Amino acid sequence: MSNALPIYEQNYSDEERTLSDHLISLEKSALDKWFKGDTSGYESLWSERSFTYFDAVVTERVDDYETIKEFLKSIEGKLFSDSYDFLHPRVQAVKDMAVLTYQLYAKTNRIDMEYNVVEVFQREDDNWKVIHSTWSFIRPMDKKFPHVDAVI
Repeated sequence: MSNALPIYEQNYSDEERTLSDHLISLEKSALDKWFKGDTSGYESLWSERSFTYFDAVVTERVDDYETIKEFLKSIEGKLFSDSYDFLHPRVQAVKDMAVLTYQLYAKTNRIDMEYNVVEVFQREDDNWKVIHSTWSFIRPMDKKFPHVDAVI
């Protein structure tokens, strides 16, 4: 019988498992609010001290919390989805930093979202905050299409 955990999780210590579960729950909590038109989840998750952001539709990096906060205000109450898929999360951590990667799929009232997401967390005092976030499109040519692969 094979282990149901992905290979990288099979080596997690209890502490790493706890941290992974915690960071994933923070992200999913922010997403739960996000898809109800409430941006406060990310506003509180993203670091006010040190924050950068790359977005799939913006050509330059956002270099500060105040700029991203203005962006969040601009979409408050405008983006909704009944559900989303949070797939293939992975947390890699060392000391007071951790990286969460996952794929996000959602059909919203405005766009169909298909993103590779990277969240870099840092411990600030007793809390984990995101100091860098990247949301990039999952490109169709990067997806696996088994019926096409069989033909090629």
